[in-house]
This record gives sequence, structure tokens and C-alpha cells, in this order.
Amino acid sequence: MDAPTLTYPHHTAPEPGVPVEVAPGLLWLRFPLPMALNHVNLWLIQDGDGWLLVDTGIGNAASREIWETLLAGPLQDKPIRRVLVTHMHPDHIGLAGWLCERFRAPLLMTLSEYATARATWSDDRPEVAAAHAAFYRAAGLPAEAAETVEARGNVYRRGVSPIPVAARRIRDGDTLAIGGRPWRVIVGEGHAGEMACLYDAGRGILISADQVLPKISPNVSVWPSEPEADPLADFLRSLSVLRQLPAETLVLPSHGLPFRGLVERIDWLAAHHAERLALTREVCRTPATVAELMAAMFHRALDRQQMMFAVGEATAHLNRLVAAGELARETGADGVWRYRQV
Repeated sequence: MDAPTLTYPHHTAPEPGVPVEVAPGLLWLRFPLPMALNHVNLWLIQDGDGWLLVDTGIGNAASREIWETLLAGPLQDKPIRRVLVTHMHPDHIGLAGWLCERFRAPLLMTLSEYATARATWSDDRPEVAAAHAAFYRAAGLPAEAAETVEARGNVYRRGVSPIPVAARRIRDGDTLAIGGRPWRVIVGEGHAGEMACLYDAGRGILISADQVLPKISPNVSVWPSEPEADPLADFLRSLSVLRQLPAETLVLPSHGLPFRGLVERIDWLAAHHAERLALTREVCRTPATVAELMAAMFHRALDRQQMMFAVGEATAHLNRLVAAGELARETGADGVWRYRQV
């Protein structure tokens, strides 16, 4: 499947701690991540005499050091007035609590993302880790892989500063006045439950978070907390909403470079998942486990984190076909799920 032709108005990313203006009153920051996907983009929108910050970077010492450099240098004359977090993943919410406390700034999030972040950060019961391990055993992973998951405990809080105890709720369709300009909240689903994207119709700018990325497909996963979820249906439905935006929209993604070519990119993502669903049907001609489908989907060595994403992605495609009535899931005597054609 050929990649779409996209236009990149910015061909180089900013260095950590060096803001780049992508539009008047709109700055682009890039922060490193300690994983295969090695960066995240943040956005500062001029908001009166300060800034509204979109996402914060992961909660580690390296990110705090970059923020200290920014706040003592390029951003020293304008404080952060509001912090908007698109969704609860650590690279987006990691330093929200730290920054909100420092600036006494309110946190803006959708309700389910905020509630999920609070619950995930707070819940360190051993039963949770055991349930996660059981999920990966049922997926057909080797016992030692599931045991590693259980032994890690709550890894979420290691990359996320304490979540603020209150937030201002934002909803799909809300209009936020930021620096005198109206930005519409467009909620995307699938990669996260209720991810907030921001759209400035007057300038044709979309802050797409992780909903649409220029080079990779956003991870669409089933997680142990909701093993029968159908996030792929949610993701494809959200893409159809974003497809109604003008084709020339400037897209500011959380990973990769800003680009134009939104419709082409959305069509590619839809076709990509159609191919994955066709592969899932083929693998399940004979009863197959999640791990077996994962091996057919991903032909490369996976580290521990990538393996968890890959299990989630494979399960999402299986659950989509179960929900469509094409597959049935059965639990074997060994406790492993197997999926067969109906």
C-alpha cells in the first residue's frame, strides 16, 4: 500500500528547548521520549499575556530539565495560564501536575481521560497487576512475559507526576477562546477513549494529537482494563469525522512533522486497517490466538513495551470482527483465547 503524498511546511523539527513558530502566536516544542517512538510534540498558543499549553511531555528528569531551560529563557516573559492535555498517556500528561502547580494553572481535559488518568495513577493494588498478567496469558504470550508484566506493578505513575485534584471539563463541540481566537474541540476515539483535538477553522489548523499522524498508524489497542472493547470501530468513526475538514488543513500531530494532506492520510489509515482486518480473517481460517495474529502482523523484534502495544493492536482487530459477527472467541482448557471464523 503506497503512502499518501503529504506536504511538509516544516522539514526539520525543533531542538529540545527551542520553540519554533508555526503560525502567529502558535509555537511548536519537541521533547524526547525514552522509547522507540523517541519524541512528542507540544504546542503553545498565545493566550492573552501568557500561553495555553497543549500537552506536557513525559514526567521524567530530562523533560523537567528542558522545561527549566524554556522557562528561564524563551518563555520567561509569558507564564503558562492554562494546561490542556489531549489524553491520559504519559507522554502527554506526564508533567501536567508539576506545571499546573508551578503556575497555579487550571488543567483542561475531557472527563473520561481525566478520570482514567486519576484512577490509573492511584490504583497500585496487586490485583490490578495480576489481572493484567492474566490478560496477556489469555492472549497466548509465554508465561514469563506475563509474569514480567505482573512484577512491574504500576508503571504509569513512574512517568506521570501526581494528577491535579481538579480539572475543567472540555467536551466534543466546545469552543475555547484562546488568545481571542475560537478553537473547536473535536473528540477522537480509538487510540484513547476521549482524546481532545483542537481546530482553528479561521486559519485551517488542526492540533490532531495522536488521532492522525503523518508517518505511522496510531496505536489502536485493547487493554486489560476493558478486554472486550472495540476501539477500532471508534477509531474509524472518528476518522470519518475528521475527513470532513478542508483538505488543505495544516495538521499539527503529536509525533512527526506538521503536514498538509489530511484527507489522503485518513484514507491511507482506513485502508491500512482494512488490510489488517483481511489478514486477521486469513489467520483465523483455523483457530488462532492473539499471539499468533500478532506474529503475522509484526515481522520484527519487539521490546517489552512494543509487545504490549502489538498484543493490544492484534486484539483490537480480532474484537472488531467478533463484534461484526465474523469471528467467535473460545477459551481453551489452557486458559488461552482462540478465535475462529463463524
